[in-house]
Amino acid sequence: MIVQIPSSKRLAVTLFIGLLLGSCAGRPEGVLVPVKETSANASKVDVLVATTRKASPAPGVLFSGERGREPQLTEIEISIPPDSKRSIGQVQWPTRLPADPSKDFATLSVNELTPDKARGWVREHLPKSRRVLIFVHGFNNRYEDAVYRFAQIVHDSRADVAPILFTWPSRGSIFAYNYDKESTNFSRDALESMLRRVSEDPKVGEVTIMAHSMGSWLTVEALRQMAIRDGRVNSKIQNVILASPDLDVDVFGRQMDEIGPKRPKFTLFVSQDDRALALSKRISGNVDRLGQIDPRQEPYRSRLEEAGITVLDLTALQVGDRLNHGKFAESPEVVKLLGNRLIAGQTVTDSKVGLGEGLGAIAIGTAQTVGNAASVAVSTPIAIFDPNTRRSYGDQVGRLGESLGGTVQSAVGQ
Repeated sequence: MIVQIPSSKRLAVTLFIGLLLGSCAGRPEGVLVPVKETSANASKVDVLVATTRKASPAPGVLFSGERGREPQLTEIEISIPPDSKRSIGQVQWPTRLPADPSKDFATLSVNELTPDKARGWVREHLPKSRRVLIFVHGFNNRYEDAVYRFAQIVHDSRADVAPILFTWPSRGSIFAYNYDKESTNFSRDALESMLRRVSEDPKVGEVTIMAHSMGSWLTVEALRQMAIRDGRVNSKIQNVILASPDLDVDVFGRQMDEIGPKRPKFTLFVSQDDRALALSKRISGNVDRLGQIDPRQEPYRSRLEEAGITVLDLTALQVGDRLNHGKFAESPEVVKLLGNRLIAGQTVTDSKVGLGEGLGAIAIGTAQTVGNAASVAVSTPIAIFDPNTRRSYGDQVGRLGESLGGTVQSAVGQ
């Protein structure tokens, strides 16, 4: 007997298989056991990790996907192999243990910290900019996944920051979507408390938050709670970057209203070919996910302009991620953009953006028609929608058109 599966179900099955193939099968367990030998050519990234996960008794695992009673703090130093041994944007997982620091990501040290020692860690690692970067991972991430991925982002972006990771209880399973979603709700208060402690430290000058996928829901909820509790988000939290946000677009609009007008600057990374978010959309009642919107189309275009939100559309960007869900971390160009501009709170749509930075980016100004915007984006892997680009848009298109030898036609005046 042959059972016919409806097309909608076939899509869901296909996406689940894709997620399964993209999982961490085959990696050795226990990569967080510190290695005894190091490599002179390797780089080091020291990360402060706060978690609401339950401690694991397994060596080198540290924390499981279950929920802990109290937040825990850990300092972890990661060794990253030389650039000649790896591609920028990639985590070089060891195939066997102990890891070889000359070619693998490896753990150098792990130290539990008290809240007072964590405060001292932040002050000791603050750069001259006094900037802190807090990263919140997404769905289907084990503790070590989040640690190594964040270390890769910090290293490859060359961000001038004190790096802090907030990792919540994800079971690291494609079949635990609802559990993971509830774990973000479980972790809202802890993230809000951490954000408040960091931003209220007089030694800290500025805080940037970067969240991926389901971690975007957790991040925006924590900021919403802070705004409701304190009347506004702390002014030191100046920039929020949401990469492939797994967020209901209607809910996000309400969250922005409740955070209020005195909110941080928001930047979104979206991609209409994000297969993981396509599955999330289907699971979540077929409501658009924020990370899949087309910023040139209404009603999003007007709403983004009104909210002052910058969007980087990565749909045309090709990376090795089969699901197109991790472009922000795997593209060398985007990772550099994160470190050079977004984490530092700078605009990405001034005259310096373009082939000079290896981006091939074009600013999609809000004064354009949708048709003209599409014509301008030809041959450009990153399209930037910025509600503040009206005045300078003509100059940007002209410069890019000259750089590409006429392959991009200006929409201005058409």
